[in-house]
Amino acid sequence: MSNHPTTSTADAQPSPTPTKQRLESLDALRGFDMFLIIGGTGLIASFIKAMNLTSLDWMVAQFKHVPWHGLTMEDLIMPLFLFMVGVSLTYSIASSKKKGKSTKEIYQKAFKRMIVLSILGIIFKNNPLHFDWGEIRYVSVLGRIGVTGFFACLIMMNYSIRGQVTWIGGLLIFYWIALLFIPVPGYGPGVLTQEGNMAGFIDRIIVPGRLKDGNFDELGYFEHISSLALVLMGGITAYILRIKEWTDYKKLTYLSVIGSGCIVLGLIWSLHFPINKHLWSSSFILVAGGINFLLMSLFYLVIDIWNFKRWTKFFKIIGINSIFIYLATGLIDFKYTANYLFNGFIQMGSPEMQSFLLQFFVLLLEFGLLYFLYKKKIFFKV
Repeated sequence: MSNHPTTSTADAQPSPTPTKQRLESLDALRGFDMFLIIGGTGLIASFIKAMNLTSLDWMVAQFKHVPWHGLTMEDLIMPLFLFMVGVSLTYSIASSKKKGKSTKEIYQKAFKRMIVLSILGIIFKNNPLHFDWGEIRYVSVLGRIGVTGFFACLIMMNYSIRGQVTWIGGLLIFYWIALLFIPVPGYGPGVLTQEGNMAGFIDRIIVPGRLKDGNFDELGYFEHISSLALVLMGGITAYILRIKEWTDYKKLTYLSVIGSGCIVLGLIWSLHFPINKHLWSSSFILVAGGINFLLMSLFYLVIDIWNFKRWTKFFKIIGINSIFIYLATGLIDFKYTANYLFNGFIQMGSPEMQSFLLQFFVLLLEFGLLYFLYKKKIFFKV
């Protein structure tokens, strides 16, 4: 989350070299994703309700996770972040090589980051001042970012781009076989309910502490397998963007074709292996990854090619301290502070408007804190 592209003449692959000093589209896309995570979806949904824009009710529905099978915009937020981890990682590896760091040092950095993120994730998912050691939830979003980032680093350092594509296919096929064809004791093969799926069965054995839903946790260790493919897809994106011999529009063409192909393949696969964000099914990974290819292409076109950048500063300020603000939203009660400071103003509106204003002031406080850090050049990195 905190690795930012820098100028480099080396890469995890031998041929591509960077063509720009900074991939500004990645900074903006990261900030856009974080904006949605820290309350942007709630702000938009509450505004639609406050304005009684019934024609946009379909959009409000997109800001809620599906109960099980299916897909909404909300389900794409975390996969996008994992995808961007892969994009950043490629630039980070190249930067480390340019600085003369050894393979061992690169591995150590990735391993340390995995441990730190996993610990921060445990703190975020539990009450750090009152740990109930028997009820700790060890799995987390940050933990998944750390673990998949570490293994993606190992793969990127040891395999060509063709090998990385093979890894993506192998991971998704293995996950498909495991969930659809290996029998779960008491349920049999191919049962994709919360209680009977193979991922949940394995996690109940290997994950310490508690699972989010008692018998299942979508952030469990077994789901790391398919999630890793998303990080590698981000690496493929960065590889293409760094090919010096290609024009920008040729890169966009390849990314668009790959993204569209992933979506089509995922939709076809979903006829047998349903799209399911909770299970991180292989079809879900392909569809989400395909959408991420297209999103990255769009941001790259508008920001890095057309040079429309002024509107991105808001998102860059959010994205540059992404780990900090993610943790802060869990450890700081911004809603209480917003109510304390602005309650008189909030109470002047209708119930629907009050909900919108509260969400607006929460985001205002969060952004104010991030802007202060930005002006002071304080950037938290792992």
